[in-house]
Amino acid sequence: MKTRLSAAGAALLALLVALLAFGQPAHAAAGFTVANGTLYDANGTEFVMRGVNHAHTWYPQQTSTFPDVKALGANTVRVVLSSGDRWTRNTNADVANVISLCKANRLICVLEVHDTTGYGEQSGAITLARAVDYWLSLADVLTGQERYVIVNIGNEPYGNQGYASWATDNANAIKRLRAGGLTHTIMVDAPNWGQDWSFTMRDNAASVFAADPARNTVFSVHMYGVFDTAAEITDYLGRFRTAGLPIVVGEFGFNHSDGDPDEDTILAYSQANGIGWLGWSWSGNSGGVEYLDMATAFNPASLTTWGQRIFNGANGIRQTAREASVFGGTPPPTTTPPPAGGCTATYTIANQWQGGFQGEVRVTAGATAITGWTTRWTFANGQSVTQSWNVTLTSSGNTVTARNADYNGRLAAGASASFGFLGGWTGTNAKPEVSCTAT
Repeated sequence: MKTRLSAAGAALLALLVALLAFGQPAHAAAGFTVANGTLYDANGTEFVMRGVNHAHTWYPQQTSTFPDVKALGANTVRVVLSSGDRWTRNTNADVANVISLCKANRLICVLEVHDTTGYGEQSGAITLARAVDYWLSLADVLTGQERYVIVNIGNEPYGNQGYASWATDNANAIKRLRAGGLTHTIMVDAPNWGQDWSFTMRDNAASVFAADPARNTVFSVHMYGVFDTAAEITDYLGRFRTAGLPIVVGEFGFNHSDGDPDEDTILAYSQANGIGWLGWSWSGNSGGVEYLDMATAFNPASLTTWGQRIFNGANGIRQTAREASVFGGTPPPTTTPPPAGGCTATYTIANQWQGGFQGEVRVTAGATAITGWTTRWTFANGQSVTQSWNVTLTSSGNTVTARNADYNGRLAAGASASFGFLGGWTGTNAKPEVSCTAT
């Protein structure tokens, strides 16, 4: 359904206005906030989505999905709901149960209304205004869940026709949600079946962000056949980063009827730049895209090729997901500001099990841009590195040297890149001090 059409050229001016507004932290009611293009949880800890989509509205009995995807390492699940206009309405009680399942399994819930899909092109699709009616009818179950729930107003709210009103309609929808008392972080989808080949969202995101009184909006692009080259992916996501606007890849696949997405670049670039993503989808696909199932018949012990890629592949969920700190995990360590022209590095143990662990190092440039970086540390307890990603890593005895990859060495002033690794340990797994040298 997602079709590549010739995209008209568009300027970046709209993305670069109101920069002062972008830099101000949002003040939701003890929930997620956005500042400087970054999403933070209610503890003020940066949160990067690593998860999957789940077609709950069509498979409401498949509640085992939540513990299953959590066991595979996900930190977020995007849940398909219906307003009742095209499919059976998900009731207030049902949505409350979905939220409780997310919380019980320490997952962040992104709730989305699917009835808006392809408005203007697909028969029966509803307007964003109608989706807002549904969200406001759920106010009693959403209020108080700001720490755990993100509201995705409407899935792919326009097809390839009639999308010129995307910015106005989303701005009005956000204002109505705020006036109705919803203080959650809001997510808005791109038009053109989510793929924004017309660059309508890209070039109007700044005005939509500014229309939110809470400055607490995140933008979501869906990457299928339109995004079949690394250049298209890095250019699109990079423009949001440059403008200081929050962007996530709300859906993507490894293949699609409209082309072959470059999922490796989506995963690698997102990991290097702190961009969240949610793969489509856990199970239950039909209509010719059954190959997008990650699990066969909702069975976590029967992952498909796509499921193995998402969960266990390079830059996948097991390697990169970190649980939201609101669930009581250990917060990341603090660091002192990097010196001008230099860089600092923060070492975190993202996950640990008997005899093994997953580490992450985040490199942050100082007051001026850098063209490359090298980090070093020495293990004090005989730990070893067995696998790494997003970095060139070597070991000599207990000393580890990690240099940037080709695509994540250049960092703007204050920007960050991260890499990860798997390691082994016995007895003690103390965190070492890490040095960083810029080039």
